[in-house]
Amino acid sequence: MTDIEHMSAHDAAEDPRNAKLLIHVNGRLVPRAEAMVSVYDSGFMLGDGVWEGLRLHHGRWAFRDAHLDRLFEAARAIDLDIVRTREDLAAALDEIAEANGMTDDAHARLMVTRGVKARPFQHPGLSRSGPTIVIIAEHSRPTLPRGIRLMTVPQHRGLPLTQDPKLNSHSKLNCILACIHAEKAGADEALMLDPFGFVNTTNSCNFFIVRRGEVWTSTGDYCLNGITRGHVIELCRENGIPVFERNFSLVETYSAEEAFLTGTFGAQTPVAEIDGRRIGDGGLGPVTARIRALYADLVARDVRAA
Repeated sequence: MTDIEHMSAHDAAEDPRNAKLLIHVNGRLVPRAEAMVSVYDSGFMLGDGVWEGLRLHHGRWAFRDAHLDRLFEAARAIDLDIVRTREDLAAALDEIAEANGMTDDAHARLMVTRGVKARPFQHPGLSRSGPTIVIIAEHSRPTLPRGIRLMTVPQHRGLPLTQDPKLNSHSKLNCILACIHAEKAGADEALMLDPFGFVNTTNSCNFFIVRRGEVWTSTGDYCLNGITRGHVIELCRENGIPVFERNFSLVETYSAEEAFLTGTFGAQTPVAEIDGRRIGDGGLGPVTARIRALYADLVARDVRAA
């Protein structure tokens, strides 16, 4: 590994406007310095909650309905009553964008926890005031001067019998530990395997490789089925790019011509190295570039239709 400063798939340009943001906290817009939740909140205390990340393009939240679908599905899975309607949350997203003067290059994190607990213990019945709903929207433009360097780590995305990785939950400690492990080994982020040793995802994004013109990603059984991931698969199918959701190993990954990450924030982020092995020329490959252009067009069409 070369001695290069660490970065992540979520690196963004510094924006002084973010110092004076208004934050949505339980239906109120409050200054950033005053935006607080209780130390008894179940999200703070136990990671008991679900969330979504959304991106603003030309004054519209891209794929907003798909994100709200996933939020409500996750809340139902953990038996959390959001109380507020989809329309309420959609309006809150628009309100916070307008209040902060945002039209483009903005990112929102919409978080819902089980609420404030009566006592500092685990049982969900102790959350007697809630839910807690917070939306943070920041001026946020991705800045990645080079491809991401990944390191395979021992932490993996587990079986649904432990904590289903399809849940976009507040409980992210295994992914945080994976990222720490990778950074201490000199990489930017972690490449995580599934319980059977097949390549799965990174600690923060979905993962794809390109081999002989084919696009491969994991089966999706042991990772968050990202909205951007799904759109990339659909775009490949619609545009004659062979794409496969399948099991594949590190052996096949190391010899890929291209690799990239997908996520709401960075869309398609090129991967330069995996476990010290250079992937392609270390930059944005031609297939990734084509997918990125197709995705940008899809985003433009979605926000025009909103």
